[in-house]
Amino acid sequence: MGTPLAERIRPTALDDVVGQTHLVGEGKPLRRIIESGRIPNMIFYGPSGVGKTTIARIIAKRTDMELHKLNGTSASISDIKEIIAQTQTFGGINGILLYLDEIQYLNKKQQQSLLEYIEDGSITLIASTTENPYFYVYNAIISRCTMFEFKPVDPDDIRSAVRRAFQFMADELGRKLQLSGGVVEHISHGCGGDVRKAMNTVELCLLSADDDGSVLKVTMDTANALTQRSNMRYDRDGDEHYDTLSALQKSIRGSDPDAAVHYAARLCEAGDIISLSRRLLVIASEDIGLAYPMVVPIVKACVDSAMQLGLPEARLPLAEAAILLATAPKSNSAIMAVDMALSDVRKGEATGFPRALQNKHFDGDEAAEKGQHYLYPHDFPNHWVQQQYLPDNLAGRKYYEYGDNKTEQMSKAYWEKIKK
Repeated sequence: MGTPLAERIRPTALDDVVGQTHLVGEGKPLRRIIESGRIPNMIFYGPSGVGKTTIARIIAKRTDMELHKLNGTSASISDIKEIIAQTQTFGGINGILLYLDEIQYLNKKQQQSLLEYIEDGSITLIASTTENPYFYVYNAIISRCTMFEFKPVDPDDIRSAVRRAFQFMADELGRKLQLSGGVVEHISHGCGGDVRKAMNTVELCLLSADDDGSVLKVTMDTANALTQRSNMRYDRDGDEHYDTLSALQKSIRGSDPDAAVHYAARLCEAGDIISLSRRLLVIASEDIGLAYPMVVPIVKACVDSAMQLGLPEARLPLAEAAILLATAPKSNSAIMAVDMALSDVRKGEATGFPRALQNKHFDGDEAAEKGQHYLYPHDFPNHWVQQQYLPDNLAGRKYYEYGDNKTEQMSKAYWEKIKK
């Protein structure tokens, strides 16, 4: 019983794998590769507890190659060299299958040490990672591997695994099983698509269940207490962090208040109100902008309130800000204008100033043109006068285009009238 339930109940055949039907369902690409018996170098990419290791083990079981396993958190160059040395032995005559878990933890030199042997086929690599491989895996490795993305498992798929796990462990303990209504569904939905976490919760529920010597009784109170709060996927330095912020901004940009408050709630639940606050401030100027300029100080006030309150109360002003931004009129005219201007600056076109705008009050004898000739707009009707403000090489360049919202169109109409 020292081995975790998730390990004891791990599937040994593809038909028993929970989820990932887009990869290992009948006729799907990975299943066809496995059934062909000719295994290419592969990288399995996806969150924890969704079957990457299980499927790698099933592949290893079906091949005649010698299986070696390494974990990127503890593997060293000497471990890799020891496996490479096996290619010259009788045991490596049919090739070596290296299952490398958490490859993202290997440094570039460690990953490079595998290249020659992956290239000539003496080692077949199956690597797994919970991080985006294009950020963490050496490009030369990626170019020699086929990528397969694993996805969180649907609660409906997890439900059958949870029932099986309860019965499996009850049989091990020699007890009958009594589950309160809703226990299986609660665990299936509460594990965040992670089958391993669901199995761990089942094990904890049974180890803490009411036991009268013949029947194990698991109540909803027990399931509620033991379903891990950390089941929500979120990593402040990983893909989930940036995906959540991206989904928040795109939902607000798309004017969907329900989705906006959902992603804001995820960040609040993870305790990351700093990232949420910073992104809301960005959105106020980037996506709402001049369509509703007052949204910037309003969102700033909401953020300041959240920082003073702290969680859980901080969720209130932050939700208010997210919903306000989602339902506000939208304009990206400001960001388009400044990015076009920055493009010219970075191309080296930021040269000089119109004479009238320079901060000079005295012309030396060497000056070709005497006098600044600046026209003070407040001295003219409607506080406007025609004069050049951009540098000579950019005179006439247009960066800002009025948005089609009411606020900017009112400004456009006003200035068109004045400038006639």
